[in-house]
Amino acid sequence: MPFSAARFTVVSACLLATSPLALAGVAPADLENVAYDGGALPDGQSAVTARVQIMLDRAGTSPGVIDGYPGENVEKAIRHFESMNGFDVDGQMDQKVWDALGAAGTLTTTYTITQDDLDGLMPDLSHDYADFAKRDKLGFRTIQELVAEHYHMDEDFLETLNPEADWTAGSVVTVIDPGVASEGEVARITADKSAQQLLAYDSNDKLLVSYPVTIGNTETPSPEGSYKVTAIAMNPTYSYNPDLNFQQGDNTEAMTLPPGPNGPVGTVWIDLEKETFGLHGSYDPHLVGKEQSHGCVRMTNWDAEELAGMVSEGVEVSFQD
Repeated sequence: MPFSAARFTVVSACLLATSPLALAGVAPADLENVAYDGGALPDGQSAVTARVQIMLDRAGTSPGVIDGYPGENVEKAIRHFESMNGFDVDGQMDQKVWDALGAAGTLTTTYTITQDDLDGLMPDLSHDYADFAKRDKLGFRTIQELVAEHYHMDEDFLETLNPEADWTAGSVVTVIDPGVASEGEVARITADKSAQQLLAYDSNDKLLVSYPVTIGNTETPSPEGSYKVTAIAMNPTYSYNPDLNFQQGDNTEAMTLPPGPNGPVGTVWIDLEKETFGLHGSYDPHLVGKEQSHGCVRMTNWDAEELAGMVSEGVEVSFQD
Protein backbone atom coordinates (compact mmCIF):
# COMPACT_ATOMS: atom_id res chain seq x y z
CA MET A 1 0.00 0.00 0.00
CA PRO A 2 1.25 3.54 -0.71
CA PHE A 3 2.65 5.56 2.16
CA SER A 4 0.77 8.75 2.98
CA ALA A 5 2.44 12.10 2.43
CA ALA A 6 2.39 12.68 6.18
CA ARG A 7 4.48 9.55 6.77
CA PHE A 8 6.89 9.75 3.88
CA THR A 9 9.12 12.63 2.83
CA VAL A 10 11.20 12.42 -0.33
CA VAL A 11 14.89 13.27 -0.17
CA SER A 12 16.05 13.37 -3.77
CA ALA A 13 18.13 15.10 -6.41
CA CYS A 14 15.46 16.03 -8.92
CA LEU A 15 14.92 19.37 -10.68
CA LEU A 16 12.83 20.38 -13.68
CA ALA A 17 12.46 23.18 -16.23
CA THR A 18 9.75 24.43 -18.56
CA SER A 19 9.32 24.62 -22.34
CA PRO A 20 6.56 26.04 -24.59
CA LEU A 21 4.97 24.44 -27.64
CA ALA A 22 3.60 26.15 -30.72
CA LEU A 23 -0.10 26.05 -31.55
CA ALA A 24 -1.51 24.36 -34.63
CA GLY A 25 -4.98 23.82 -36.07
CA VAL A 26 -6.61 20.52 -35.07
CA ALA A 27 -10.33 20.54 -34.25
CA PRO A 28 -12.28 17.94 -32.20
CA ALA A 29 -14.13 16.81 -35.34
CA ASP A 30 -10.79 16.13 -37.01
CA LEU A 31 -9.90 13.69 -34.24
CA GLU A 32 -13.19 11.80 -34.40
CA ASN A 33 -13.13 11.48 -38.20
CA VAL A 34 -9.44 10.80 -38.73
CA ALA A 35 -8.32 8.15 -41.23
CA TYR A 36 -4.90 6.63 -41.89
CA ASP A 37 -3.68 6.54 -45.49
CA GLY A 38 -0.48 4.60 -44.88
CA GLY A 39 3.12 5.63 -44.52
CA ALA A 40 4.91 7.57 -41.81
CA LEU A 41 3.14 9.98 -39.50
CA PRO A 42 2.97 13.47 -41.05
CA ASP A 43 5.33 16.23 -40.01
CA GLY A 44 3.89 18.82 -37.68
CA GLN A 45 0.73 18.58 -35.61
CA SER A 46 -2.01 16.35 -37.01
CA ALA A 47 -5.17 14.53 -36.01
CA VAL A 48 -3.76 11.18 -37.12
CA THR A 49 -0.74 11.51 -34.81
CA ALA A 50 -2.99 12.57 -31.93
CA ARG A 51 -5.15 9.50 -32.55
CA VAL A 52 -2.08 7.24 -32.54
CA GLN A 53 -0.85 8.84 -29.29
CA ILE A 54 -4.24 8.29 -27.64
CA MET A 55 -4.40 4.64 -28.65
CA LEU A 56 -0.80 3.98 -27.61
CA ASP A 57 -1.58 5.56 -24.24
CA ARG A 58 -4.63 3.33 -23.84
CA ALA A 59 -2.52 0.29 -24.77
CA GLY A 60 0.02 0.90 -21.98
CA THR A 61 2.81 2.11 -24.25
CA SER A 62 2.86 5.74 -23.22
CA PRO A 63 3.93 8.47 -25.68
CA GLY A 64 4.09 11.02 -22.86
CA VAL A 65 2.00 14.14 -23.44
CA ILE A 66 -0.68 13.91 -26.13
CA ASP A 67 -0.06 16.87 -28.44
CA GLY A 68 -0.54 15.62 -32.02
CA TYR A 69 3.17 15.89 -32.87
CA PRO A 70 5.39 12.99 -34.00
CA GLY A 71 8.76 12.54 -32.35
CA GLU A 72 11.05 10.21 -30.42
CA ASN A 73 8.58 9.47 -27.63
CA VAL A 74 5.94 8.41 -30.17
CA GLU A 75 8.46 6.30 -32.09
CA LYS A 76 9.59 4.55 -28.91
CA ALA A 77 5.98 3.90 -27.87
CA ILE A 78 5.31 2.32 -31.28
CA ARG A 79 8.41 0.14 -30.87
CA HIS A 80 7.15 -1.22 -27.56
CA PHE A 81 3.64 -1.69 -28.94
CA GLU A 82 5.15 -3.68 -31.82
CA SER A 83 7.14 -5.79 -29.35
CA MET A 84 4.04 -6.47 -27.23
CA ASN A 85 2.18 -7.68 -30.33
CA GLY A 86 4.94 -9.81 -31.81
CA PHE A 87 5.55 -7.55 -34.80
CA ASP A 88 8.87 -6.71 -36.40
CA VAL A 89 10.15 -3.79 -34.32
CA ASP A 90 11.10 -0.64 -36.19
CA GLY A 91 9.13 2.12 -34.44
CA GLN A 92 7.51 3.20 -37.70
CA MET A 93 3.81 3.72 -38.26
CA ASP A 94 2.27 1.28 -40.75
CA GLN A 95 -1.07 -0.36 -41.49
CA LYS A 96 -0.37 -3.34 -39.23
CA VAL A 97 0.23 -1.07 -36.22
CA TRP A 98 -2.82 1.05 -37.08
CA ASP A 99 -5.04 -2.03 -37.28
CA ALA A 100 -3.63 -3.51 -34.08
CA LEU A 101 -4.28 -0.30 -32.18
CA GLY A 102 -7.93 -1.12 -32.81
CA ALA A 103 -11.14 0.79 -33.24
CA ALA A 104 -10.77 4.01 -31.32
CA GLY A 105 -14.41 4.55 -30.48
CA THR A 106 -14.76 8.06 -29.15
CA LEU A 107 -11.43 9.83 -28.85
CA THR A 108 -12.68 12.87 -26.97
CA THR A 109 -14.96 13.63 -24.08
CA THR A 110 -15.88 16.81 -22.20
CA TYR A 111 -15.00 18.31 -18.87
CA THR A 112 -16.99 20.94 -16.96
CA ILE A 113 -14.83 23.40 -15.05
CA THR A 114 -15.91 23.84 -11.44
CA GLN A 115 -15.53 26.71 -9.02
CA ASP A 116 -13.52 24.37 -6.77
CA ASP A 117 -11.06 23.89 -9.65
CA LEU A 118 -10.58 27.64 -9.95
CA ASP A 119 -10.45 28.28 -6.19
CA GLY A 120 -7.60 25.78 -5.83
CA LEU A 121 -5.32 27.38 -8.43
CA MET A 122 -2.01 28.97 -7.42
CA PRO A 123 -1.22 31.53 -10.15
CA ASP A 124 1.45 33.24 -8.08
CA LEU A 125 3.41 30.04 -7.46
CA SER A 126 7.00 30.57 -8.62
CA HIS A 127 9.61 27.92 -9.40
CA ASP A 128 11.68 28.87 -6.35
CA TYR A 129 12.02 26.35 -3.52
CA ALA A 130 11.99 29.09 -0.88
CA ASP A 131 8.54 30.07 -2.18
CA PHE A 132 7.50 26.40 -2.24
CA ALA A 133 8.44 25.93 1.41
CA LYS A 134 6.05 28.71 2.50
CA ARG A 135 3.03 26.98 0.93
CA ASP A 136 0.75 24.25 2.23
CA LYS A 137 0.53 22.64 -1.20
CA LEU A 138 2.04 22.98 -4.68
CA GLY A 139 -1.06 23.04 -6.84
CA PHE A 140 -1.72 23.90 -10.45
CA ARG A 141 -1.04 27.45 -11.60
CA THR A 142 -3.74 27.64 -14.28
CA ILE A 143 -6.99 25.89 -15.11
CA GLN A 144 -5.50 24.81 -18.44
CA GLU A 145 -2.65 23.09 -16.61
CA LEU A 146 -5.09 21.31 -14.29
CA VAL A 147 -7.35 20.03 -17.07
CA ALA A 148 -4.53 19.11 -19.44
CA GLU A 149 -2.71 17.03 -16.83
CA HIS A 150 -5.85 15.13 -15.86
CA TYR A 151 -6.36 14.12 -19.50
CA HIS A 152 -2.70 13.47 -20.41
CA MET A 153 -2.62 16.47 -22.74
CA ASP A 154 -0.34 19.27 -23.77
CA GLU A 155 -1.77 22.60 -22.58
CA ASP A 156 -1.47 24.27 -25.98
CA PHE A 157 -3.20 21.31 -27.64
CA LEU A 158 -6.02 21.62 -25.10
CA GLU A 159 -6.46 25.28 -26.02
CA THR A 160 -6.28 24.44 -29.73
CA LEU A 161 -9.25 22.09 -29.28
CA ASN A 162 -11.15 24.80 -27.40
CA PRO A 163 -10.49 28.10 -29.19
CA GLU A 164 -13.64 29.78 -27.84
CA ALA A 165 -13.50 28.55 -24.22
CA ASP A 166 -13.50 31.24 -21.55
CA TRP A 167 -12.20 28.84 -18.84
CA THR A 168 -14.65 30.00 -16.20
CA ALA A 169 -16.76 27.93 -13.80
CA GLY A 170 -19.41 26.04 -15.75
CA SER A 171 -17.45 26.09 -19.02
CA VAL A 172 -17.55 22.77 -20.87
CA VAL A 173 -14.32 22.00 -22.71
CA THR A 174 -13.34 19.21 -25.09
CA VAL A 175 -10.60 16.90 -23.80
CA ILE A 176 -8.89 13.70 -24.86
CA ASP A 177 -10.30 10.47 -23.44
CA PRO A 178 -7.18 8.52 -22.36
CA GLY A 179 -9.21 5.49 -21.26
CA VAL A 180 -8.63 3.54 -18.05
CA ALA A 181 -5.28 2.97 -16.36
CA SER A 182 -3.38 -0.20 -17.21
CA GLU A 183 -3.58 -2.98 -14.64
CA GLY A 184 -1.30 -5.85 -13.67
CA GLU A 185 1.36 -6.83 -11.16
CA VAL A 186 4.85 -5.65 -11.96
CA ALA A 187 7.58 -8.19 -11.18
CA ARG A 188 10.61 -6.27 -12.45
CA ILE A 189 11.49 -2.91 -14.00
CA THR A 190 14.21 -1.85 -16.42
CA ALA A 191 15.27 1.80 -16.57
CA ASP A 192 16.98 2.11 -19.95
CA LYS A 193 19.31 5.12 -19.81
CA SER A 194 20.24 5.26 -23.48
CA ALA A 195 16.65 4.89 -24.71
CA GLN A 196 15.22 7.09 -21.90
CA GLN A 197 12.49 4.51 -21.34
CA LEU A 198 11.11 2.60 -18.36
CA LEU A 199 9.86 -0.93 -19.04
CA ALA A 200 7.81 -2.90 -16.52
CA TYR A 201 7.38 -6.68 -16.83
CA ASP A 202 5.12 -9.25 -15.15
CA SER A 203 6.20 -12.53 -13.54
CA ASN A 204 6.15 -14.25 -16.95
CA ASP A 205 8.58 -11.62 -18.28
CA LYS A 206 5.86 -10.12 -20.45
CA LEU A 207 6.08 -6.37 -21.05
CA LEU A 208 3.16 -4.78 -19.20
CA VAL A 209 3.78 -1.07 -19.75
CA SER A 210 6.40 1.27 -21.15
CA TYR A 211 6.95 4.94 -20.38
CA PRO A 212 9.18 7.76 -21.62
CA VAL A 213 11.43 8.89 -18.78
CA THR A 214 14.31 11.21 -18.04
CA ILE A 215 17.21 9.43 -16.37
CA GLY A 216 20.22 11.19 -14.85
CA ASN A 217 22.88 13.49 -16.25
CA THR A 218 26.66 13.69 -16.35
CA GLU A 219 26.98 15.61 -13.05
CA THR A 220 24.50 13.51 -11.05
CA PRO A 221 24.18 10.25 -12.98
CA SER A 222 21.63 7.59 -12.20
CA PRO A 223 22.96 4.61 -10.27
CA GLU A 224 24.45 1.51 -11.83
CA GLY A 225 23.10 -1.95 -11.14
CA SER A 226 19.81 -3.03 -9.55
CA TYR A 227 17.89 -1.78 -6.52
CA LYS A 228 14.66 -2.83 -4.88
CA VAL A 229 11.60 -0.66 -4.36
CA THR A 230 11.31 0.17 -0.66
CA ALA A 231 8.17 2.32 -0.57
CA ILE A 232 5.49 3.94 -2.73
CA ALA A 233 4.32 7.42 -1.70
CA MET A 234 1.40 9.29 -3.24
CA ASN A 235 1.50 13.09 -2.97
CA PRO A 236 4.76 13.06 -1.02
CA THR A 237 6.48 15.95 0.64
CA TYR A 238 10.03 16.66 -0.54
CA SER A 239 13.12 17.17 1.58
CA TYR A 240 15.49 19.58 -0.11
CA ASN A 241 19.10 19.47 1.07
CA PRO A 242 21.66 21.25 -1.14
CA ASP A 243 24.54 19.56 0.70
CA LEU A 244 23.15 16.11 -0.06
CA ASN A 245 21.68 16.65 -3.52
CA PHE A 246 21.99 19.84 -5.57
CA GLN A 247 21.49 23.58 -5.13
CA GLN A 248 18.32 25.07 -6.57
CA GLY A 249 18.63 28.78 -7.38
CA ASP A 250 20.01 30.74 -4.45
CA ASN A 251 18.65 28.31 -1.85
CA THR A 252 21.49 27.10 0.37
CA GLU A 253 19.44 25.92 3.37
CA ALA A 254 17.68 22.59 3.82
CA MET A 255 13.87 22.78 3.78
CA THR A 256 10.80 20.58 3.46
CA LEU A 257 8.50 21.28 0.52
CA PRO A 258 4.77 20.46 0.61
CA PRO A 259 3.10 17.94 -1.72
CA GLY A 260 1.38 18.71 -5.01
CA PRO A 261 1.56 18.17 -8.77
CA ASN A 262 3.92 21.12 -9.18
CA GLY A 263 6.40 19.85 -6.60
CA PRO A 264 9.89 18.67 -7.59
CA VAL A 265 8.79 15.01 -7.73
CA GLY A 266 5.17 15.55 -8.77
CA THR A 267 2.43 13.36 -7.36
CA VAL A 268 4.34 10.09 -6.87
CA TRP A 269 7.59 8.91 -5.32
CA ILE A 270 8.63 5.26 -5.72
CA ASP A 271 11.58 4.92 -3.36
CA LEU A 272 14.63 2.79 -4.11
CA GLU A 273 17.00 1.26 -1.59
CA LYS A 274 19.78 3.53 -2.84
CA GLU A 275 19.55 6.73 -0.80
CA THR A 276 18.02 9.80 -2.53
CA PHE A 277 17.11 7.88 -5.70
CA GLY A 278 13.65 6.93 -6.92
CA LEU A 279 11.08 6.88 -9.70
CA HIS A 280 8.81 9.91 -9.61
CA GLY A 281 6.43 12.31 -11.32
CA SER A 282 7.14 15.66 -12.94
CA TYR A 283 5.68 19.14 -12.94
CA ASP A 284 6.65 19.62 -16.60
CA PRO A 285 5.52 16.64 -18.70
CA HIS A 286 6.82 18.26 -21.91
CA LEU A 287 10.41 17.60 -20.97
CA VAL A 288 10.07 13.97 -19.93
CA GLY A 289 12.39 11.92 -22.11
CA LYS A 290 13.92 15.08 -23.57
CA GLU A 291 15.92 16.75 -20.79
CA GLN A 292 18.24 15.54 -18.05
CA SER A 293 17.30 14.95 -14.42
CA HIS A 294 19.41 15.00 -11.26
CA GLY A 295 19.86 11.24 -11.22
CA CYS A 296 16.31 10.06 -10.58
CA VAL A 297 13.88 8.50 -13.06
CA ARG A 298 11.39 11.24 -13.96
CA MET A 299 7.99 10.44 -15.52
CA THR A 300 4.77 12.29 -16.24
CA ASN A 301 2.55 12.37 -13.18
CA TRP A 302 -0.12 10.24 -14.84
CA ASP A 303 2.38 7.57 -15.89
CA ALA A 304 3.93 7.51 -12.41
CA GLU A 305 0.47 7.17 -10.86
CA GLU A 306 -0.35 4.26 -13.18
CA LEU A 307 2.93 2.52 -12.36
CA ALA A 308 2.40 3.07 -8.62
CA GLY A 309 -0.83 1.07 -8.89
CA MET A 310 1.05 -1.93 -10.29
CA VAL A 311 4.32 -1.97 -8.34
CA SER A 312 4.99 -3.09 -4.79
CA GLU A 313 7.83 -3.13 -2.30
CA GLY A 314 10.59 -5.56 -3.23
CA VAL A 315 10.29 -5.16 -7.00
CA GLU A 316 13.73 -4.87 -8.56
CA VAL A 317 14.64 -1.86 -10.73
CA SER A 318 17.62 -2.43 -13.01
CA PHE A 319 19.49 0.48 -14.57
CA GLN A 320 20.65 -0.35 -18.07
CA ASP A 321 23.08 1.75 -20.12
